[in-house]
Amino acid sequence: MSTDRLAGETPPGQEAAPGTAEAQTPDDAASPGGAAAPGDDATVSEGAAEAPGAEAEAPASGAESGAPGADTGAPASGSEPSRSEPGTQPSGSESGAPAFGSEPSPAAAGSETEAAAPGADTETAAPGADTETAAPGAETEAPAPGAGAEAQVPGSDTDAKTPGADAAKESPASGAAKATADALAAAVRAVESGERSAASFFNDAPRPARPAAPAAQPAKAAPQGAPTGPAPESPRQRTAQETGGPARPGVADGGATGPAAAPATTGPAPAPRPAVPVTPGIEGVRQVLAAGGAPETLAEQAAEVLGERAAEALSEDPWLLLGVPGVRPEQADGFARALLGAACGPGDERRAQALVGWLLEQAALAGHSALEAAALRAALDQRSVPDPGDALQSAIADGAVLVFQDAIDEPGRARPATGDDEEEEQPVRLLLGLDRFAMAEESVADGLARLLNTFEAVAEPVQDTASAETGDAPAEAEPAAGDGAAAADGPAAAESAAATAPATDAHTDTHTDDDTAPRPVRPSAAAWEAAAAAAPSPSAAELIRAAAHSGLVTHTGAEAARAEPAALIAAARSLGLRAFGATHTENGRRRLAAHLTESAPDTTATGSADPATAALTVSGLLSGRQGPGRDADGALALDLLVMLDAPQLDLETAALLVESLTDGTRLVLSGDPGVLWSAGPGRLFADLLAARFCPQVASRTPDFGPIGELVSGIGIGELSQVEAPGKEVVIVPVRDAGEAVHRTVQLVADSVPRALGVPADHTQVITVGHGGAAGTRALNAALKERLNPGPGRFGGFDPGDRVAYTPAPGRTAPGTVTGADAAGLHLDCDGSAVVVPREQVGAGAVRHGWALTAHQAAGTRWPAAVVVLPGDATGGLTRAWVYTAFSRGERHLSVVQGADQALARAVTEVPVKERTTRLRSLLQQSVQTTEEPPAAG
Repeated sequence: MSTDRLAGETPPGQEAAPGTAEAQTPDDAASPGGAAAPGDDATVSEGAAEAPGAEAEAPASGAESGAPGADTGAPASGSEPSRSEPGTQPSGSESGAPAFGSEPSPAAAGSETEAAAPGADTETAAPGADTETAAPGAETEAPAPGAGAEAQVPGSDTDAKTPGADAAKESPASGAAKATADALAAAVRAVESGERSAASFFNDAPRPARPAAPAAQPAKAAPQGAPTGPAPESPRQRTAQETGGPARPGVADGGATGPAAAPATTGPAPAPRPAVPVTPGIEGVRQVLAAGGAPETLAEQAAEVLGERAAEALSEDPWLLLGVPGVRPEQADGFARALLGAACGPGDERRAQALVGWLLEQAALAGHSALEAAALRAALDQRSVPDPGDALQSAIADGAVLVFQDAIDEPGRARPATGDDEEEEQPVRLLLGLDRFAMAEESVADGLARLLNTFEAVAEPVQDTASAETGDAPAEAEPAAGDGAAAADGPAAAESAAATAPATDAHTDTHTDDDTAPRPVRPSAAAWEAAAAAAPSPSAAELIRAAAHSGLVTHTGAEAARAEPAALIAAARSLGLRAFGATHTENGRRRLAAHLTESAPDTTATGSADPATAALTVSGLLSGRQGPGRDADGALALDLLVMLDAPQLDLETAALLVESLTDGTRLVLSGDPGVLWSAGPGRLFADLLAARFCPQVASRTPDFGPIGELVSGIGIGELSQVEAPGKEVVIVPVRDAGEAVHRTVQLVADSVPRALGVPADHTQVITVGHGGAAGTRALNAALKERLNPGPGRFGGFDPGDRVAYTPAPGRTAPGTVTGADAAGLHLDCDGSAVVVPREQVGAGAVRHGWALTAHQAAGTRWPAAVVVLPGDATGGLTRAWVYTAFSRGERHLSVVQGADQALARAVTEVPVKERTTRLRSLLQQSVQTTEEPPAAG
């Protein structure tokens, strides 16, 4: 590993001032207690691209002032890096979003530590970049109590009743809901204190509710201390039957959608809420926003999130503004105070409900699919919610938050048996989550179990029968254990009518015409074995054999191991199966296509189609733009799907993908376990591996060369020097962030092209975060000035600019600007022409792309990579981050090293930033459920 300068490289003529703590590269600041503030940027696009734990976390102190400022300028004392991305913050109102009155909340007085979700363990970082976009918060709004006999039906979309003279009276239904919620809150506290077991929380009858709180003062329309403010929509309440998840505490029926009035806060009665005239439509939203001091540019986003009654909803519950992407709690507080005046207070139930949803959304941006109740209560306390327990109780009673029990793995503890001695109680933790992510996680678990259980094994070669020659005999295809549906699908007529039909009735009904003619039902074991024997490597042969005998397989390996899934796809297609491979990026698709061309047999001799057509992108496959399309039932018309780069697969995309596969389809999830996890919530690949839910194949194919040797060592926690005679790896020491920017520009524009022949547009810069003196914004500004100077007349862009386009959360497509017109900004993304509407450009969907974060770069490789490690970004370094960034270069890697020993510590001591998820437990429960029927029989 060389520390010399590349040929022709000269030291900087002038060094910038050292980066300060507030000019940190990461966008999120690590917070005390395990919570972290959201990123420096709040754009929707980067919100997903910058994943949890992906970018840096540098300690931050002080409150978030919310005042707009320059990205790299020094903010006011105790503030986090400024936010200036267009369309992401209520601009001018940022400085007017303080905590309530003269009583600053702990958050305001201390730090913005709880801004991001209170995560698990010590990382819980909000996404390292602009991942601050909060999903719609409408379902977390505080419900109004039932008035008279007009209590709402749970889950209905009807408007909350307007408070009247009898607003303080509780209906019996509301009282029942309150009692249940009180009992639930008491039970949660009892479990956490050790007084009760979690099992009793789910299995025993609720304890008696606490004494009813005093009713709110009658004839007062004050939201302070009582849920008397009407809400535009009642939160939806989900049941266990709807979600198919584990047992959840019930909410009393009777039409109440929330608890009864909460205890009124002490002090003088607040003044009546000022009336805000509401005009229908988008104009009304603008009026309400202007009345609250929020920028009117948020009107369209608010209308999209809150629906047709957005203006009325915001005027009745100003904290619904938190559901608009990019809006912070301090800004929503300022907006509410401007609208409600003295009627606004930190204990307003509407505020608490909105904060619960916002915190869980921030947790999702940080990668968590759920949070522990204690962490969520602590975060609410930091946000000055007077009674966090009551806030959670209300959210649970409303159905806005779901409760789960998750088994805790104890090292050295044996897994409980499924016999008579299974009464021993296993430690569990209580998790709270949004139904959206809970349903996605449960859908993934159910779908993977379905694929595993509905798969019909191939015929064994030892069975020497006439039908065994084709592998079609029903007697030779035993369904997997627990596959009752598959076992029932065996009429002789159905089997004899389809020598080329799929193994299950559902699939047989779909494919009985032209699309089934060229493929057999299942190749025989002998055919699979022959394909494995012809595989290009032992690991590829092992993968082919595993896929032959299981409907779900995991495959792990680095870059060189990608040839093994390609060999499997080629072998399956040669056996007549409809086999395809999918990647997240166009760059990954092209690399897979190259491997398929090498692995496929002579297409001229066999007359088969171009093997490269089997390489797809996930978005292209699901949308139907690429691949086989869908059958009459809406399922993807394929027999085997290999999903590459599986660690980047988030829960919601995975749920959509798995639900699109019909029974009996083979699914292979392949990826490098050392890279960063998905930008969205969850850690699907890691949980699937940890659960040991299906056959696993670990590649033994190493990555060669100095870069491969360096990255392989990092993967096992070792950072060592490697021999690089051809300057494949170069270390460039720097003293501060200013010098890091200077040397980076020098490397990209001069040194790498001259010494290695790699042009500047084939070299990618990777850094820890967007903000700070050496973040992506600072680097991109310097690189644009050197490589493509211009006025930025197209929304800040000029033709020839390298950009990063985010068409969907978590997906980044590198491209180049080719022009602009009334339709929008024209890009060339890997050879595909793309037009980005002006609205999306203004919202931050397009950024300059000479410099990216590691999460944006995941799934793509370039001939050369320059990794920048400024000293102010060491808090965001982990082994997974370093592994991902260092492995992006194919021929050359330059490391601009300003992190000193923090780099080695990250590699050896900080493997990943943990996430709180439920998928592993769900998969293990599925295995136990499948194992029970044989024991009973």
